[in-house]
Amino acid sequence: MIEEGDRIAVGVSGKDSAALLFILWLLKKYSSFNFDFEAISVDLGLGADYSQIKDFCEKHDIPLHIKHTQIGEIIFNVRKESNPCSLCSKFRKGALNEEASNLNFNKVALGHHLDDAIETLLLNVIYTGKLGTFKPKMYLDRTNVTIIRPLVYIPEETIISLVKLENIPYIENPCPVDGHTKRQEMKELVSKLKKRYPDIKQKFLSALQNVNIDDLWVK
Repeated sequence: MIEEGDRIAVGVSGKDSAALLFILWLLKKYSSFNFDFEAISVDLGLGADYSQIKDFCEKHDIPLHIKHTQIGEIIFNVRKESNPCSLCSKFRKGALNEEASNLNFNKVALGHHLDDAIETLLLNVIYTGKLGTFKPKMYLDRTNVTIIRPLVYIPEETIISLVKLENIPYIENPCPVDGHTKRQEMKELVSKLKKRYPDIKQKFLSALQNVNIDDLWVK
C-alpha cells in the first residue's frame, strides 16, 4: 500500500488512526523506506479536544493539519438526521480527501481495521441487501488521491492493546450518537459470534479474499 516517495495524509479521528500514526512513525524512523506522512483531522464542530494529539504530533515531529467544518451542525441541527452516520461519513471523507489533494498528498491513509471491514459487510447485507465492504486500496480520480487502509488485516483488539501498551493519546469521539448506532449493533453481533466461533474474524477475512463470482447471483 505504501510505495517509495509517497506523500501520505493520515486521517486522524480516534484511537485506530492514532495507532496508525504511531506505526507509520515507527516505520519511517526505523526503516530505510522513503516516504513522508502528515496528519489531517477533520473537525466536525462538535467540540473535540485536540490537545493530546497535538502534543503527540509535536513530540514525534509529525505535522498536524486541522480542517475545521460545520458538518456536525449540518447533520444534527440543519438536516436533523435520524440515522446520521452514513451521511456524516461521506462529508468527512470528502473534506479529508479534498484537503489532502489541496496539500499535494498522493495518498490518504485511514485507520480502518478488520472489525470495521466485517461490520461494514454485515451492515450492507442486513440493512441494504448488498454484498460488499470497503477495499484496502482504492484510487479516487476526482481528487487524484489513493485511499489506503494499512490496518485492515488487523483485528480491533490488537490495536486496542497497542494503544494501551504505548500509551498513545487519541481524540475522544464527541458525537452525540456514539455507541447508539447500527454499526454498534454489528459490533455487538460480531462479539456474540466470536464467543461461539472463536476464529470468526479470520474466517471473514478469508472469505473476503476468496470470492468466487461464479457462485454469486450476479445480474
